[in-house]
Amino acid sequence: MSMANVLKLGIKELRRLMRDPVLLVLIVYAFSLAIYTAAKAMPETLNQAAIAIVDEDQSPVSSRIITAFYPPYFVPPHLITAQEMDSRLDAGTDTFALNIPPDFQRDLLAGRVPTIQLNVDATRMSQAFSGGGYVQSIVTSEISEFLDRHRSQATVPVALNLRARFNQELNKGWFGAISNVISSVTMLSIILTGAALIREREHGTIEHLLVMPVTPTEIMVSKIWSMALVVLLASGFALVFVVKGALAVPVQGSILLFLAGAALHLFATTSLGIFLATVAGSMPQFGLLLMLVLLPLQVLSGGVTPRESMPEVIQTIMLAAPNTHFMMLSQSILFRGAGLGVVWPQFLALFLIGLVLFRFSLHRFRSFLR
Repeated sequence: MSMANVLKLGIKELRRLMRDPVLLVLIVYAFSLAIYTAAKAMPETLNQAAIAIVDEDQSPVSSRIITAFYPPYFVPPHLITAQEMDSRLDAGTDTFALNIPPDFQRDLLAGRVPTIQLNVDATRMSQAFSGGGYVQSIVTSEISEFLDRHRSQATVPVALNLRARFNQELNKGWFGAISNVISSVTMLSIILTGAALIREREHGTIEHLLVMPVTPTEIMVSKIWSMALVVLLASGFALVFVVKGALAVPVQGSILLFLAGAALHLFATTSLGIFLATVAGSMPQFGLLLMLVLLPLQVLSGGVTPRESMPEVIQTIMLAAPNTHFMMLSQSILFRGAGLGVVWPQFLALFLIGLVLFRFSLHRFRSFLR
């Protein structure tokens, strides 16, 4: 294999990529806006939920209930009439509408069991499920304190002293930002290498390469290193300027060690992209194959749910996937500040998986050229 040929062919791939505005926009979006918006939308807890209250009692206890809803869980409540409640829910203005009936305080003091109606817009799934419990807890607490004439504090037999490491604020957005960088590395590396090969075939330039004094290995390696370089630089940019800069996520470990692991991961995923491109006959077929491959890789790698919560057979099967090991080493380095002495098994696994995928893809690529 001539390194000069590999270098020149790789530069050709970079020039072709620079002339493709669609892929350039995809790269910029995947490593900037997509990471930022996904991290900001990551928390599934109640956040800035819109609530309106119909206060037909106009009593001290109803005032206590109204003032108990405040940010960050809820926006300041809107006081509305009973006639406005349904129309505001239909328009999507409010997620929760609380109706305090007349004589509510009098019934409480008389020992009766009055009811408060809570209307929930269940089309907002994440807020509807958790928000009902929040509203019930707040209303119950305020009513209990009103009847007891003081704010009581529950006593427990054992006091739990909780200390959160690595993510002291328990901010899910921090985890989401890192996970989206890792997912973008996997997705873009497969897409770029596969699209590079399919474009060669669709434009008829693959025949030009075959009459040149280059080997299939040189053609494949050139596509791998050029597309991997683009993704590696984009991931470094996203980690420094988007994750650490715009999102203010503290990165504990070495970014260079993370990029070294990303390079091994890209060696495996770009080889996988070449293989999928040789199987697909066109870009639409390549897109369908991507859905079949990317979804299991992303969902079962540990980036969406912990691997420990999956069945053992799934955990064992997914050890053959490169992004499983990449997810493990990335979280160890970036969250826990682990060094090479901790993550070397994942580095070794990525190297071995990359060799297997490269050899298999090269065999398929040669058959594809013939």
